[in-house]
Amino acid sequence: MALIKCDFFSEVLTISTSMTVILPEETSTQIGLKNNRSEGKVPVLYLLHGFSDDHTIWTRRTSIERYAAEYGIAVVMPQVDHSFYADMQYGKKYWTFISEELPRSARSFFPLSDKRDNNFVAGLSMGGYGAFKLALRKPEQFVAAASLSGVLDIATHVEKAKEDENPIANSLYQVYGDHNLHGTNHDLFTVIKGLLESDQELPQLFQACGTEDFLWEDNQKFYQFAEEYNLPIVHTFSDGAHDWEYWDAKIQEVLAWLPIKSRS
Repeated sequence: MALIKCDFFSEVLTISTSMTVILPEETSTQIGLKNNRSEGKVPVLYLLHGFSDDHTIWTRRTSIERYAAEYGIAVVMPQVDHSFYADMQYGKKYWTFISEELPRSARSFFPLSDKRDNNFVAGLSMGGYGAFKLALRKPEQFVAAASLSGVLDIATHVEKAKEDENPIANSLYQVYGDHNLHGTNHDLFTVIKGLLESDQELPQLFQACGTEDFLWEDNQKFYQFAEEYNLPIVHTFSDGAHDWEYWDAKIQEVLAWLPIKSRS
């Protein structure tokens, strides 16, 4: 595998930013690692970070480079600050960046497929919410999405943070201002209802959350909603907390679940 730190200028953010990229490489003499690389454009997983992290965190806390090698898939890990993958009320337009500019820029730099069947997104915590938001609002772009310990009830999460004077409340204010998020396109429940009324093909969903996670109840609520509306969702709720031991294990399950057509 090739591991690349890509620094580039974003027209949307009007600032230089970074992404970490893993590209598959066909090797025959490398010891201890099985690599696969299909011909042509490469399937790609956009892998999103959480609230306290950045584009380097998945390579620092997990063995994602080693895990991805056997699947012949590229992994693109962008930097989005505390944005919750939104066009911020008092900040930069990270939703426009992540949903439009990033895929376009990544494909201009690297041999990544633009076909829906070869595009996937996953993330943890804030990034788990971002992954579902991206796939559900852009179903024509992504065939599958995975949320690990995701903040899946964002409207209630923001309300509770304000009420409890949570330390992240100020960051959430910068993202959303004083808006009530229920019924908006930030709210996954609202997005899903709108999607079901359209003729768009739904992305496949993978949801994981540990039973000791502080987001456990929110994840239960989302899964019950998904079942009620017959969404194509797979879930795994098992022992685990909001930590890297859990996410390192679950990202391996996500890779095995992804419908990668070049899988050997």
